[in-house]
Amino acid sequence: MKRGIASAALAGAMWGLVLMVPQWLPGFSPWLLTVTRFALYGLASLLLAWPLRHTLRAKVGRSDMRALALLSISGNLLYFILLAAAIQLVGIAPATLIVGVLPVTITLLGRGDEGAIALSDLKGPLLMVLAGIVCINIDTFALPDAGHALSERLSGVACALGALACWSHFAASNARHLRRHPRFDSHEWSILLGMMTGLGALLLGAAALAAGLPLTRSAANGGDWAAFWLACAGMALGGSWLANALWYAAARRLPPTLSGQLIVFETVFALLYGFVWLQRWPKPLELASLLLLLGGVCWAARCHARPALRDDMPLAPARQAG
Repeated sequence: MKRGIASAALAGAMWGLVLMVPQWLPGFSPWLLTVTRFALYGLASLLLAWPLRHTLRAKVGRSDMRALALLSISGNLLYFILLAAAIQLVGIAPATLIVGVLPVTITLLGRGDEGAIALSDLKGPLLMVLAGIVCINIDTFALPDAGHALSERLSGVACALGALACWSHFAASNARHLRRHPRFDSHEWSILLGMMTGLGALLLGAAALAAGLPLTRSAANGGDWAAFWLACAGMALGGSWLANALWYAAARRLPPTLSGQLIVFETVFALLYGFVWLQRWPKPLELASLLLLLGGVCWAARCHARPALRDDMPLAPARQAG
C-alpha cells in the first residue's frame, strides 16, 4: 500500500505542474495546447512501444482497443482541453477547486468495486476533503474578480465541471479495466494509451484546423513559441507518460475508494506551485485547505489499512470460525 500511495503522490505532483501551463501560456488556445501535448505523448509512446511491438500485439484485444479509445478521450483529450479552457477563463484557483472534488466523485463511482470499504467508514475523511474545498472556495470567491467577466467565469466553471466529469469516469473505468486484465503492466498500458491518445490528438488537430479555430488567443512572439514547445514537451513526457505510469501502478495496488482520495495530491501540488509562481505564502484559509485535504487523505489511507492489517494477521478465533 505504501508504494501505491507514493506512486499516486508523485503522479499528483506532476499533474499539478501541468495545471500551471495554461496559466503560464495564456496566449495559446486550449485546443492547441491539448493537441501538441498529446501528439508528442503519442510519438514518445510509439518510440517506446517499438521494442515491445510483438508482445503488445499478442496481448491487445478488441475490448482493449475500445477501452483505450474511450479512456484516451475522457481522461486525456477532452479532460485537458476543458481544464485548460477553465484555467484561462476563470483562473487556476477556481478551476483547481472544482477539480479538487475528484476524491469525492471517484469514491462514489468506485463504491461497489472489490476492495472498496463502506462509505459510512469514509464519512470523516470525505468531510475533511469537502471542508478543505470549501475553504478554497471561500477564499477564491470572497472578493469580486475584476479580471474576468461574469460570462467568462460561468463558462470557466462549466468547463471545469466537464473536466471533473471526464476524469472521474476515466479514473474509475481505467482502474476496473486494469484489475480485470492483469496481463498488462503499468508501462505497457501507458504506452498503449499514449499511442491511442496521440492518434486522437492528430484527428482533433485536423478537425480544429479544418474548422478554422485560431491557434492563439493573443499575439505570440518567438520567445512565447519556444516556451510553448518546451512546456508541451514537459507535459508529454512528465505529465502524461511518466505520471500515467505512476498512476496505473497505484491503481493496481489500491482499491478505488483509496485511489480516489489520493487524486487530491494534484490539487495540493497545483496550489503549492501557484504560491511559488505568485511568490507569496498561503493565506490562512488556503493553508487550512491544504491541511484539511492532506488530513483527509491520510485518514482515508488509515481506514483502508485497517482491513488489510486484519487480513494479514495470524489466524484469530473469529477468522478460524469462518
